[in-house]
Amino acid sequence: MREIDPKTTSRAKAFELWMKAAMPMVTMTKTFDITHLRRLAKRKGVKLNMLICYAIVRAASEFREFYILPVGDKLMEFDHLAINTIVRTEDGGINTCDIPYSADIHTFAADYLRITNEATHSTTDITLGEDYMVIGSSALTKCELDSVVNVYAGYWNNPFCVWGKYRKGWLRTTLPLSFQFHHTQMDGPISTGFLNRLQEVMNEIEY
Repeated sequence: MREIDPKTTSRAKAFELWMKAAMPMVTMTKTFDITHLRRLAKRKGVKLNMLICYAIVRAASEFREFYILPVGDKLMEFDHLAINTIVRTEDGGINTCDIPYSADIHTFAADYLRITNEATHSTTDITLGEDYMVIGSSALTKCELDSVVNVYAGYWNNPFCVWGKYRKGWLRTTLPLSFQFHHTQMDGPISTGFLNRLQEVMNEIEY
């Protein structure tokens, strides 16, 4: 992680507009077709949540804006991406853990299984450090949710994806997913481009 001058980036105007805004976060919700992902998870015996997390961070990796994040009053640039997921602990609580992005889905899957298992047995969250721009995620699969607006704490500006229980139809399986981001990090064209790309990635993943 290193500080960069906003004036040297495409985020210069956004930095001036939104860094001091009382509520700089934007939430968008899109319904995704996850028919392919669900069938792939069943056929290969892998976790659907892992495939969704992989699709999110893989799509994000194609947009430079995901490697830039406002931290405090500065604009920081990162070399790597990760996605954070929440797991249940042995004592009934929760831990969060960071899964590093790897373009190779088998490497990502192995890291996902290893780190989430470690977090289940840990007494603390598992983080990767300051070299990673981390996308938050939360899978609330006990309930069908149309949308989620995440809490804005004012110090954790990372993008965040939340989804609930998928909806199985006659021919398709759909999943509404909420995407929250700091307006300094990206604008509407980038965020919607990411959501469109995410659907494409969901359709083309192979394992």
